[in-house]
Amino acid sequence: MYALVDEHREVHGVEPMCRVLQIAPSSYRRHAARMREPNLRSARVQRDVQLMPSIERVWKDNLQVYGADKVWMQLNREGVTVARCTVERLMKRMSLKGVRRGKGVRTTVADPKSPCPLDKVNRQFRAERPNQLWVSDFTYVSTWQGWLYVAFVVDVFARRIVGWRVSTSMTTDFVLDALEQALYDLQPERDSSLIHHSDRGSRYVSIRYSERLAEAGVEPSVGSKGDSYDNALAETINGLYKAEVIHRRTWKTREAVELATLTWVSWFNNHRLMGPLGYIPPAEAEANYYRQLADQPAVAA
Repeated sequence: MYALVDEHREVHGVEPMCRVLQIAPSSYRRHAARMREPNLRSARVQRDVQLMPSIERVWKDNLQVYGADKVWMQLNREGVTVARCTVERLMKRMSLKGVRRGKGVRTTVADPKSPCPLDKVNRQFRAERPNQLWVSDFTYVSTWQGWLYVAFVVDVFARRIVGWRVSTSMTTDFVLDALEQALYDLQPERDSSLIHHSDRGSRYVSIRYSERLAEAGVEPSVGSKGDSYDNALAETINGLYKAEVIHRRTWKTREAVELATLTWVSWFNNHRLMGPLGYIPPAEAEANYYRQLADQPAVAA
């Protein structure tokens, strides 16, 4: 109501408008004085004015997907001391919201006739080092040009996406391309110390896919139960991708999806705060591991 008085005070006068709006003229004058001289505002209001640009910046810098928790954690990482409830209150005032994940749709089509490797993970998606356990899965995207399919390969240790591919068809070649990217970029040891885990989808248990894993010295593992929990971590990455990228707009072309996926994967690996990692990005978690590994001989000496 104060804004209404500000807008029409020159035409109707302050006191007549306050009378109609049932506002005490003295209250309005205090408001006007605070607007003219910010130092007259309360300490809380002054602090809010300082914090709001930083909160909005963090929200925009992170693809507008963060809710109050991650905005608060990122501000703390930047040295900004603020209470989480304050971040939540100010985000609500500025109408800033994080994305929410929806329910997933199953894309796995198991082939009961195909021989499957044993389940070496048993739903324990934990790794003590990079290149110990990878998980793979794919999801779908609707565009004006038809359906697209997006495959991911994820290193479990830091939840880093190490391979991905977009395709117009669900073929073995499509998921193989994502695997090839991961193998080329990371060059894992060919000693079966790396396990590759997937669900029972026909593309992942195909002869060609299995042969490529064997050629690279990667030990295959396939979920034994046949439900989404068999590959829960990969399903989680798919869910984040759909919520943070795909479900937020309409997609016209494959090229648009590929560019958005490239942008998201880069942000995800290098900037997204991950709760299971202690609210640090995947790349930072890996860097910390290798730094500690390099420091071990020095400590021993």
